[in-house]
Amino acid sequence: MNKIFETPLYPYTRPPDQDAAQTIRRRVVIIGAGPVGLATAIDLAQQGIEAVIVDDNDKVSFGSRAICFAKRPLEILDRLGCGQPMVDKGVQWNVGKVFFDDRQVYEFNLLPEDGHRRPAFINLQQYYFEEYLVRRALELQANGAPIEIRGGSRVIAIDQHDDHTFLTIDTPEGPYQLEADWLIACDGAGSPTRAMLNLDFHGRVFEDNFLIADVVMDADFPTERWFWFDPPFNKGQSALLHKQPDGVWRIDLQLGWDIDKEEEKKPENVIPRLKAMLGEDVKFDLEWVSIYTFQCRRMDRFRHGRVIFAGDSAHQVSPFGARGANSGVQDSDNLAWKLALVINSQAPDALLDSYDTERVHGAEENILNSTRSTDFITPKSDTSRLFRDAVLDLSERHSFARPFVNSGRLSVPCTYDGSPLNTPDALPDAPARTRPGSPCVDAPLGNGFLLDHMRGGFTLLTLNADAPDSITEGVTANRLDLPAEGQVAERYLGGAASAVYLIRPDQHVAARFPTYDEAQIRAAIRRAIGASQ
Repeated sequence: MNKIFETPLYPYTRPPDQDAAQTIRRRVVIIGAGPVGLATAIDLAQQGIEAVIVDDNDKVSFGSRAICFAKRPLEILDRLGCGQPMVDKGVQWNVGKVFFDDRQVYEFNLLPEDGHRRPAFINLQQYYFEEYLVRRALELQANGAPIEIRGGSRVIAIDQHDDHTFLTIDTPEGPYQLEADWLIACDGAGSPTRAMLNLDFHGRVFEDNFLIADVVMDADFPTERWFWFDPPFNKGQSALLHKQPDGVWRIDLQLGWDIDKEEEKKPENVIPRLKAMLGEDVKFDLEWVSIYTFQCRRMDRFRHGRVIFAGDSAHQVSPFGARGANSGVQDSDNLAWKLALVINSQAPDALLDSYDTERVHGAEENILNSTRSTDFITPKSDTSRLFRDAVLDLSERHSFARPFVNSGRLSVPCTYDGSPLNTPDALPDAPARTRPGSPCVDAPLGNGFLLDHMRGGFTLLTLNADAPDSITEGVTANRLDLPAEGQVAERYLGGAASAVYLIRPDQHVAARFPTYDEAQIRAAIRRAIGASQ
């Protein structure tokens, strides 16, 4: 059994703030040293913004928890210095297969085109993900970046003020007070921060339960996502199989609603279920067992004055589709550059309202897809089940039925259509996939890839268009000239003769035009940083 989750990586040490004569003010305090809190702190620290993470734990999470990490979050992690370790350790996959009863009905490929640095997905235990983020944070701290992780530190009270929050933090050596210009709550689905501020979720809790089992075994299943509807070993229910590193396999088994959760988690009840699935002769060891209930819920707003919520503290979805951790990383990616500009007085405070607008949009998209997946996987009436089973039967022979099969619509990057930061599209002949609001699509460029050249700040992408090397309008956008041929041109030029793109620091398209026009670009920059027009 992997022991990484037993090793303190950021043990409690008495902070100097605890002995200060007066309460110390910090730029940003982040509650929660999970993936979202760590990613946000690293992103801010790389921009020179002080970030202090507090967590009552001192080590990574127990159990694999989130395991599927999608292409877009991996691209974000590349900018944070953690992408390559993730891919090196993770199990890469693009193909999924769907089974009904005892037969395969079809398979799909999530990344059928080439010319991308990262795969569609990797499978990797969450404790490895957290370890790489913690080690990156400690590396930055050792090199003088303004980042700190305080383990054994639990926030027990929050007082909100117009220009800061006042925190009381409990430690093994007693409580102390700390002020924060900005407080970011990344403290999970049970968010104590949300409770202390008397805020809540709204949405649906679905009447079903699923058993998660991480098992260690030698098996010759391929590196693919396998999903069963109504399999012989779990009749009337569903099942999911994923491969992870270190010989660990994730198995999800639908149990139904009226169960005794504590009884179902006992090894003497779990092991017979697994043997029915894997076969009596397969040798395996249980590493971790849990039971979860589908929930699709979110807060009304993610920003509350100087307190901002991200990740599971702001929104929850069912795990089918791998939308939890992946959307949380996209929260941090959206927030960090905006908060840095506001702190550095390069953008108005109102820019942070666009975090709420864009990430609520992302949460709604995830909740919609997750709810549809849940309704298909767990039909609530005989009529719904008849429809689902007919779709599965037809999908084996007829391609038209396959889009209706929903074993968990897998995470895709959010496009911020309708964002107040977008300039109306002035290049309709270019591909829709790179319209304003969309994340940049990777493509080969020179000896590397396009996204490698956009690691921070605003960027002007030009194809067959002249433009200055940089332009400053509150922030500076530096130019990157692209070849008007090959996969770059296919993905950014399409049927247009020339193109100029304005790219945000989070690699989302803010605007695109057929040619360079200084007034248009300046206006687009002002709009992208939330400045008045």
